[in-house]
Amino acid sequence: MELVEPKFWFPELELGVGVCSGKYQDTEGLWLRWYNQDGDWIPTFAERAEQEKQRAEQEKQRADKLAEKLRALGVNLDEI
Repeated sequence: MELVEPKFWFPELELGVGVCSGKYQDTEGLWLRWYNQDGDWIPTFAERAEQEKQRAEQEKQRADKLAEKLRALGVNLDEI
């Protein structure tokens, strides 16, 4: 099949596949990759895991800041 663009949309599936340049499993190159109806690449399992790790770290930082503010106000968190 000859592609006019580096992406091909499957309307029945509401899913597309396209050619993406990048790194996957420590190998740099061109890869086939799924994308959604907005044209955004669907994250790989490794990308999702990294996103979750970052999100968890952000939540921890927010919780630590809140705890620090509460302690500064005299709230004993051990009693809660």
